[in-house]
Amino acid sequence: MAEQRSEGAPVGALRRRLVLEAAVTAPDGLGGTTQTYDTVAALWAQVEFLSGREHWRRGRPEQAVTHRVTMRWRANVDAGQRLRDGERVFDIRAVADPDGGRRRLVCLVQEITP
Repeated sequence: MAEQRSEGAPVGALRRRLVLEAAVTAPDGLGGTTQTYDTVAALWAQVEFLSGREHWRRGRPEQAVTHRVTMRWRANVDAGQRLRDGERVFDIRAVADPDGGRRRLVCLVQEITP
């Protein structure tokens, strides 16, 4: 039987090092704004593939790939932020504390493809 952590995740399940990023909006000097992302934290997480689909947009096929990301609980993780795994970028769509115990945080994310 696998050893369990106090958060309920098996030892070694949180083995992907991700970077949490938050959007920063700044004036562009022409009356508009530009959006960049600043690093908030580096964290260990488990990334699980959920689904993938292809649809047509503006006459071109696009892929939508969703994942579930589980990490230790932390405050101030919200939809609209993103997670980065090297060159891969995941847009956070929803955040939940599954049992309300502030042990784990589960994010539903969509992978952004350039």
